[in-house]
Amino acid sequence: MLPLPTIPHPRPMPEPRRTRRSRFSTALLAAATVACGGATATPGAEPAPAPHAGATSTSSAAVGGDTTSASFLVPVGFGTLRQEDIAVQFQVQGVQVRAIPLDESVIRVLKPDSYRSLRVLQETRQSDVAALTRRYGVPRFSLWYVTYYGTTQESRFSPQEFAVMSGGREFRPLDVIPLTSGFGENRLRPRETQSAIYLFDGALDVNQQLTVRVQTVENSSWNETLRLVERERSLARSRANGAGGSTPPGR
Repeated sequence: MLPLPTIPHPRPMPEPRRTRRSRFSTALLAAATVACGGATATPGAEPAPAPHAGATSTSSAAVGGDTTSASFLVPVGFGTLRQEDIAVQFQVQGVQVRAIPLDESVIRVLKPDSYRSLRVLQETRQSDVAALTRRYGVPRFSLWYVTYYGTTQESRFSPQEFAVMSGGREFRPLDVIPLTSGFGENRLRPRETQSAIYLFDGALDVNQQLTVRVQTVENSSWNETLRLVERERSLARSRANGAGGSTPPGR
């Protein structure tokens, strides 16, 4: 009796390329969902803020004065104020001084382009701030953007004669990071601007009343500015709630 012929087992047909891609994409989506704890993005939701300049791995609020509670923070992109609206400004012996606290709870009430410019300003000096964090060993800094503008012939200014009084305490800068090349010369020609980032102890709370002093001149306008900031926070939250998935104003 002749042996039966061996019939080869039919090979499976290759899976269509489109189907393989679809299953691979589905698998990636499932893995991403598990990694994020099942959370999905919500249209119009507030983006996570970028780390502050010099922030350490232990706390993203270590530098930049971003130590306030969440009640002071508003969604990014819904503010309408300008930098001039939150600046402490006054004249000192032929020099116009302008100081802006870089606290996240304050600058979020600014127009989107103004907010971004101040964040970029901090990021350009991220390594400098991080080095000072290690040098002084303080848990956090309060950063201020300070500019000096010359209004008379050959004016002079004293960068270290800058102080902030708050809560019965006088805060003087721990250090200064120049932003312009001639800042260390301490003099200004007419219409010349010199600027720097001032680093204060993070215990300085810009959400409390304070007074800025440059040399012998004091300015308490921040107390009125703080009321403007608080009102804008309320308006920004209302805009964010009403916007839903739409684009924030100014973008």
